[in-house]
Amino acid sequence: MTRFTGADDLRGATFTGVSLRGARIAESDLGEVKIRGSEVGGMDVDAPWLGEGTFVVNGVDVVAFVEAELDRRFPGRSERQATSPEALRAAWAKVEAAWEAAIARAEAMPAGTVDVSIDGEWSFAQTLRHLVMATDMWLGGPVLGREEPFHPVGLPYVEPGGQIDLTVFSNTDPTWAEVLEARADRVALVRDLLADATEADLDVETRNPHNPDHPETTRSCVHTVLEESWEHLRFALRDLDAIEARDDAG
Repeated sequence: MTRFTGADDLRGATFTGVSLRGARIAESDLGEVKIRGSEVGGMDVDAPWLGEGTFVVNGVDVVAFVEAELDRRFPGRSERQATSPEALRAAWAKVEAAWEAAIARAEAMPAGTVDVSIDGEWSFAQTLRHLVMATDMWLGGPVLGREEPFHPVGLPYVEPGGQIDLTVFSNTDPTWAEVLEARADRVALVRDLLADATEADLDVETRNPHNPDHPETTRSCVHTVLEESWEHLRFALRDLDAIEARDDAG
């Protein structure tokens, strides 16, 4: 099986009369890709940033349709860009409740479910660990000013040239109980931050943890945590569905 990695530059390449059936493309830049006269039956596209541009199928930009359907499937998701303190508190309460339901569902499934990986994606437990890290990155450091914001249970997504010191994270797999404890602590951190927040508090400027020269506000940092929470909930529930389907078929 041919494998292309970051070392391969395929920008501007043309594929004609080739078969990509069953190919898997992950963490790649497909912006402005054009597909013409090709078979796409069964194609599965999962793009968390779909709403940031256009996605045209047969001349129809489907972004608004997809976003509306996701908002329908995940009540509260549409409020992830809320602006007022009151609206943000309500928005966080909804995603918090949605995650509580997801955790209860995962725990009710066969033992070991939380550690199952589907198609090489993060397991349910790893997803919670990543949300711990994301909360620390966007709130613990920039907003709360903690010198050592990262919980060792957190799981970072390592970007090329990233600035995260990976030595602060545990090199071993934590127990499910440890994951839940870390996650509950970070959920409470967001809840407490928003509990008494005012418009002025949300307007306070801080820095983007990926790009210190790019200004953020407390509000925009909270938006990022909300976005991460909803997107990773979607991933987690998608994989729980796949696990259940596999178990039922087996």
